[in-house]
Amino acid sequence: MSQSAVNPIRILIVDDHPVVRAGLTSMLGTQLEFEIITAAPSGEAALDTIARSGADVVLLDLRMPGMSGVETILGMKRAGYNARVIILTSFETDEDIYSAVQAGAQGYLLKDTSLKGMVEAIKAVHSGKRFIPRDIAARLAERMMRTNLTSRELEILKMLSKGLTNKQIGHVLGISGNTVKNHVNSIIEKLEVSDRTEAATTAIQRGLISVDE
Repeated sequence: MSQSAVNPIRILIVDDHPVVRAGLTSMLGTQLEFEIITAAPSGEAALDTIARSGADVVLLDLRMPGMSGVETILGMKRAGYNARVIILTSFETDEDIYSAVQAGAQGYLLKDTSLKGMVEAIKAVHSGKRFIPRDIAARLAERMMRTNLTSRELEILKMLSKGLTNKQIGHVLGISGNTVKNHVNSIIEKLEVSDRTEAATTAIQRGLISVDE
């Protein structure tokens, strides 16, 4: 019997969609070197499972009702759990990637990743390495080098996305139109775009702001 079968990598799957949980459990359960502990429907359930049963690697959905993927990672850190985390998600905005890695995720995969790709990622992360696909890693590097926008600039970006003028934004925030203009210029410079319209579009594409905000 192989060493991997004797000491399999213990995996916890966390996703709020039953079909996804069932599919991942079935797919990864075929690997002799893996042991699926359980498939939890929420971050809260994941923390409870780890407290009772432990886990080597957690495959974690990013966006779930209640406790999000990032909040779950932070909850694991606060509790002192040392399971390694791979984000498995349908989302890949720059902010999603950045937030997950900043919180402590060691891997980041999209849900359409092949079985071979998932197996490779799980083994790599379990061995202490990071596993982030090259294209996502490049975007992460770009995001980490970019100066963070201030809370006021994000506030103004949301208003720009709704088509408000500097005067209208100033009225809402209780500041002068000239001050708004200075903030807008700073936003354009930080995002490396040419105008306010492109700034709003770029912010939405990168996940800095949401269209429904």
